[in-house]
Amino acid sequence: MRDSIYFLWIENRILVVIITMVMMIVSCRCVLGLENINPIFFDEGLSHLFGEGNLIRSPDDRSVRLLLDKYTGSGFISSSMYQHGFFSSLIKLPGAYTAGIVVAFYTSNGDVFVKNHDELDIEFLGNLEGKPWRFQTNMYGNGSTNRGREERYRLWFDPSKEFHRYSILWTPTKIIFWVDDVPIREIFRKEEMEGDYPQKPMSLYATIWDASSWATSGGKFGVDYTFAPFVSEFKDIALDGCNVSDSLPTVTGENNNIGYDHINCSVSDQFLMTNDYSTISPKQAASMRRFRERYMYYSYCYDTIRYSVPPPECVIVTAEKNRFRDTGRLKFGGSHPKVHKARKKRRRNRSTPVSVVSADL
Repeated sequence: MRDSIYFLWIENRILVVIITMVMMIVSCRCVLGLENINPIFFDEGLSHLFGEGNLIRSPDDRSVRLLLDKYTGSGFISSSMYQHGFFSSLIKLPGAYTAGIVVAFYTSNGDVFVKNHDELDIEFLGNLEGKPWRFQTNMYGNGSTNRGREERYRLWFDPSKEFHRYSILWTPTKIIFWVDDVPIREIFRKEEMEGDYPQKPMSLYATIWDASSWATSGGKFGVDYTFAPFVSEFKDIALDGCNVSDSLPTVTGENNNIGYDHINCSVSDQFLMTNDYSTISPKQAASMRRFRERYMYYSYCYDTIRYSVPPPECVIVTAEKNRFRDTGRLKFGGSHPKVHKARKKRRRNRSTPVSVVSADL
């Protein structure tokens, strides 16, 4: 009898260990490069940007909720600027009716370099109830807002049901956008791009705001505030890169001649370029190809209405070209004017803003 009880106890212990290991593997699946991501506390590197009362921090200071209501959206910003970096967060989006809403996780310097800003975007675009969120990535360099480089996608999961990790890698030679451990877009810097490749220090932003004029069906459906407040959640936020805020001169007015070329980020850049999130393995490359085949529904590289000649960084794939030949009719919203306005005000104050589709990726 004792032996039976003992072996039953052993079997239960083994079962618990197995279940724990499976849970850990599943958890790691959703968190890109878990061993190399170091989440920060909000106070360590982030600051409130805009939306008084609509930014709610958790008691442990590891997560934050951004709310949109009929009065205002909300957002936060990194306390420092970075010359290249890896920017990452677990994010959960609002559910139900979200038409007209944009939730953005992006880097920019538009409040500092007003006329020639750089920007890297992940923008989630809300939808009618029962229809899936979509999202887009974009890149601006040196104020080239008239040469937007948008790509738009669907997701293989419902981003309002659970957290997923979204990341932006920016190095001197390439940019990679990640969803969990799947690279969805890679941009290699080409000499012909000149200033269109982001080269100046940027801050990290996260915002939720009303983009009724363009976000859903080109502005056909706007925000319905009877569903408010709309809540987006961010947690385990990571900032890796060359912090240059202490090396930049004081920002005054709309000065666009701020010196940054003297900043030496070679050590930090080497760290970024040798980390696991900077290298796409053959398996991950296959996942990226499948993602783009199944879930990308627009790419600027094939938009002959906007570009008679594709921009120099485009890699033309014949199958994609045939699939996207009629997609050059989307409406885009450009940069984040409300956020930049809020950020400029903040700096002045300092010195005296679904259907679930399964896929094996």
